[in-house]
Amino acid sequence: MKRKLLTALIMTAMAHVSAQVTDKMIADDAATTGDVLSWGLGSQGQRFSNLNDVNLKTVSRLVPVWSMSFGGEKQRGQEAQPLVYNGKMFVTASYSRIFALDVKTGEKLWKYEHRLPEGIMPCCDVINRGAALYGNLVIFGTLDAQLIALDQNTGKVVWREKIDDYSAGYSYSAAPLVAEGLLITGLSGGEFGVVGRVEARDPKTGKMVWSRPTVEGHMGYLNGQENGVTGTTNASWPGDTWKTGGATPWLGGTYDAKTGLAYFGTGNPGPWNSHVRKGDNLYSTSTVAIDVKTGKIAWHYQNTPNDGWDYDGVNEFITFDMDGKRVGAKADRNGFFYINDATNGKLLNAFPFVKKVTWATSIDLKTGRPNFAEDNRPGDPTAGDGKKGKSVFAAPGFLGGKNQMPMAYSPKTGLFYVPTNEWGMDIWNEPIAYKKGAAFLGAGFTIKPLFDDHIGSLRAIDPKTGKVAWEVKNNAPLWGGVMTTPELVFWGTPEGYLKAADAKTGKVVWQFQTGSGIVAPPITWKDGNDQYISVVSGWGGAVPLWGGEVAKKVNLLEQGGSVWTFKLVK
Repeated sequence: MKRKLLTALIMTAMAHVSAQVTDKMIADDAATTGDVLSWGLGSQGQRFSNLNDVNLKTVSRLVPVWSMSFGGEKQRGQEAQPLVYNGKMFVTASYSRIFALDVKTGEKLWKYEHRLPEGIMPCCDVINRGAALYGNLVIFGTLDAQLIALDQNTGKVVWREKIDDYSAGYSYSAAPLVAEGLLITGLSGGEFGVVGRVEARDPKTGKMVWSRPTVEGHMGYLNGQENGVTGTTNASWPGDTWKTGGATPWLGGTYDAKTGLAYFGTGNPGPWNSHVRKGDNLYSTSTVAIDVKTGKIAWHYQNTPNDGWDYDGVNEFITFDMDGKRVGAKADRNGFFYINDATNGKLLNAFPFVKKVTWATSIDLKTGRPNFAEDNRPGDPTAGDGKKGKSVFAAPGFLGGKNQMPMAYSPKTGLFYVPTNEWGMDIWNEPIAYKKGAAFLGAGFTIKPLFDDHIGSLRAIDPKTGKVAWEVKNNAPLWGGVMTTPELVFWGTPEGYLKAADAKTGKVVWQFQTGSGIVAPPITWKDGNDQYISVVSGWGGAVPLWGGEVAKKVNLLEQGGSVWTFKLVK
């Protein structure tokens, strides 16, 4: 009896040790089909899966097999991408919660609900976009700017680290990135005059390894020692404006093992009123490529110098091979789609991916800089009565041609599948002064739709030519992400539908009503002989909070909070 008990204990311990997410597993995530270990279905963020059991011929047999409600009264703004490993699904929810579910039944195995203090200041709803896995841990961030590591089997807290002071406006909502044995995170709070940075920690302990500010003039650190100032102080920020520069990398990053670089987009400079910070304002509204071993910026490319429209440059930078080069693509909030050399940042191509762009006429491919339409920059309040600058109509609106909802790339078709929105805004500048914990905008705005028949549109875009191969219009704004397989593209709508279309033609071949708006990206994986597809449903996010006249068009959409999982019926 003792020998049997000892054998059982050893087997249990071995199973626990073997059920560890390793660096190699994370590196191979895009190629493996039995799990989903990272935000983006692989650290490159392509959101492509080779699984093809669900295809053009079989997708009509796709049915729900379970749905799990997050429960309670906290049913709003569900933007999370689930992770799947070792028979469990790990999914975050609004108000800094995380659930572990049985992947086959949806049964709740455990829940962790972070106790949020009074006075948190999330800019754009109480959302969370996902977690990271490493070893036996599941790690996610909270709205009061903390990182929490939990045991995957029990949900017990293993370590907890503070990112920064939530009372100053810092928060966190992105899915962390794991690359080369490091847990790499950004932070949120650009609307409150904070200073953006990217940080790397030991995922086993939470101990800081390096920190890299994304506003010039601030010191970086490596292993507790000074590691050089970012940029050159006052080179592109006048006076003390760099001290409250914003530029937060709030969406999270991607990583490419071929370049050894992590790619993070940075947000708007603070304040929105660009006339108080004349200059390019590096490294705001940019893509920064960081050497994960040293924590230093290897290259940067600035999408919107001296941003005056809140065109955060945080959107994901997805690497892929094109014409024999390792390149990266980014559909920026400012309405332009960019192709950069992934090794050095050189701009290779840039073209509009929405129908109306007013702030610039084009991007100069030689200099990499936009050709500004200066008449469409909001005016300086000090040039008039000192109370309000000249109002302009600008497109896209500040919610962007594309916002947080990630696009997908298919190496099978060579196309990017981009969730886009067509809207503009009246925007004007106002006087502003920094006060800790207060909104640091210096601007007023009203979002307006551009067309009567649609706001959102899923577009298949050829990155070589900029041509739109096909599009599927949507009445409400698209605010969820995209996933693609060899034959299909999946995405959700605020009206509540999870949809599938032919990846080559855009013909919608399947849809299912989830009961609330979808503002999250779907995933797929295989368990046994079955391919599963999951998506989180729950309307919310920035649109109903900031959307102006657009918000009025979607105010009948219902909030919610649930996970839906589908497979083929035999």
